[in-house]
Parts: sequence; C-alpha cells; structure tokens
Amino acid sequence: MISTDVLVIGAGIAGAGVAAAISGRDVVLIEQESRPGHHSTGRSAAIFIQNYGNAVIRALSAASRPLFDVPDDEFFPSPLLSQRGILFVADEEDRPHHDELLALSEGLVPMLPADAAAMVPLLRPERIAAAGYEHDASDIDVNALHQGWLKKARRAGARVMTDAALLKAHRVGNRWKVETTAGEIEAETIVNAAGAWADVVARNCGVAPKGLVPHRRSMAVIACPAGYDCERWPLVSNSADRWYFKPDAGRLLISPADEDPVEPHDAFVDDMTLAEGLDRYQQAVREDVVRVDANWAGLRTFAPDRTPVVGFDADAEGFFWLAGQGGYGIQTSPALSAIAAALILGDEPGLALDPAMMSPNRVMV
Repeated sequence: MISTDVLVIGAGIAGAGVAAAISGRDVVLIEQESRPGHHSTGRSAAIFIQNYGNAVIRALSAASRPLFDVPDDEFFPSPLLSQRGILFVADEEDRPHHDELLALSEGLVPMLPADAAAMVPLLRPERIAAAGYEHDASDIDVNALHQGWLKKARRAGARVMTDAALLKAHRVGNRWKVETTAGEIEAETIVNAAGAWADVVARNCGVAPKGLVPHRRSMAVIACPAGYDCERWPLVSNSADRWYFKPDAGRLLISPADEDPVEPHDAFVDDMTLAEGLDRYQQAVREDVVRVDANWAGLRTFAPDRTPVVGFDADAEGFFWLAGQGGYGIQTSPALSAIAAALILGDEPGLALDPAMMSPNRVMV
C-alpha cells in the first residue's frame, strides 16, 4: 500500500503541471500508459495563439504567457517559444467568420489579400477575400515544457508511476482507497487530470461525470512543395476553422481541423475525414497533395461549455477536477497548474484573472 497526500491521475501536460506546482505535500503521479504524455500531449503540434478560445481561455492564455516568455532555466534550459505568427485567410463564403474573428481578437491585424499571398506564396491569391495576421503567435516546445514539469515534480519528491491505470476507488473516512494496475494507493486528495478518460476515472471513483467528450483532431504530413521555402512561413488557418497548415522542419503539417466526438481511445486517423480536409486545403493553395508521408490523430476533450473543469467536486469530498482543456491545454497549462495547485493547497492563485469570468465547478478562484 502506497500512502500519499495527493494522487494525480494522468501524467500528461495537466497532471505533470499540477504535480510540479504543488509544494509542501507528498504527491504521487500515476499514468495508465508506459510513458507520460502518450496521448494528447505527445501528439500536439502546439502553437501559442492569444486569439483562441472563449473569454476564459484567453484570460488563462494571457496569464500563462509570462512562464513561456521567461521560463525557470533550472527546469526549462532552452526557450519554450519561438515566434511563428499565424495568418488567417478567408474566401468569400467564409468572410462573415473572418469579420467576427477580427472583431473579437486582440493583436490580429487586417492584411490585404495580396500581402497575404506574398507572405505565403503557396496560397492562391484569387481564393483570398480577406486576411489577418497575428505576429506574436509562437511555436511551443511541448516536450521541453512537459519534461521540465516532470523534472520539477520529481525534484520536489513526487513519485511518478507508469503502467498504473486506476481501476476503482472509494472514500473511507477522510482518505481515498484506490486500486490500480500497479497496486493499491491511499490518498487524501485525488486530482483527476486524466484527459479524455476524465469522466471514466470519475465513474470508477463513484463520482458523477461532467459530460466531458473527447474529439478527434487529425494531421497529415507532406513534404514542402518543390520550389517553395516554407521554413519561416506562419501557420496558415482558414478563418472558419475548416483547415490549417504549419511548416515543420521542411514539411507541412496539414489538418482538416476536425472535431469528431469519439470514445476515449488510442486515436487514429479516419481516412475519409482526412481526405475531405486535404481537399479543402488544396482548394486554397497552388499545389496538389501528391503524397502523404505520415498521419496521426489526437484527442481534444471539451466540457459542454468549452471551459475547463477545475475545482473540488461539490458532492465528492477530496475529489479535484482538472479536465476539459480541449485544444487549449498546452498554452493554458501554466495558469491552470498554478490555479489548481493553489485550490488544492487552500492558497490564493496569485494570478490576474477576472473572477467574473469564472463559474462554479469550472475555473474557481
């Protein structure tokens, strides 16, 4: 029997972040897979985009930016961000979506269609009715962030256990008795950071689920078309979120921007979804896709209101939710880790967030 103060379920970016942020308490971090970050974290091609998500997500992103800009070099010895930029483009059909995006965004500057085509000459000028550019959007070194937090957590004494899936748990007095595939664990607090499996973990603990639904996001990898130097192109996204592509080491990562609800599983690409997305991409560019070198899929898990579920469960003592970050989990993880750790420890988060944005059992400060 392992005994601990705080048992964190899931060693992806959320679990690793909160384990690193909890200080002065004994922590055990368990992961059902053979290595941390096997699912969503390990498959993320993340980019920090301030104009992304609802008002709460944008506030969390803004609060997270300082850690990305000035990381603790003891745990993050190399930069976590590198400037990329994001170019939004729309054809006539998607013009209303583009106008709405501009109206709601900060730092997104309107751009003439001709200038957008000059910035990314792969784009067909005749297909660009409107464009906008966010200069500060930056690539995130997801692996460096994840590994840095795991290092910090271990340095503080946290125990990380892999191949340790939670089977069931129940409350006895003021402690949780937890059965895992790696043995029994006793804990005062359970932190449910299980990503796509968060509602499954809740049910296995006898806790009512929150309606968290995983959604598949697919990606194809192709070589940069001959005759183009794509290395410093920005990420290019359709303003209606029908497709996007991003340069990566001489290749292009292309996504149909799919969000198909699925059961939690080891995600794989749906061929028809990918083909339809590549067709939408090809309509916007000068070159057809001749060959797909690789593809993969990951899961993005959302609550019904697309706002993270963070806080102690009102009906289950000692059960803490840290879930539902969706496609924003990497860029909001510094703020959410700090908020979650403060709530678990009974401290003030110390982040400049507007309490009016927060709602019970979502983000609680």
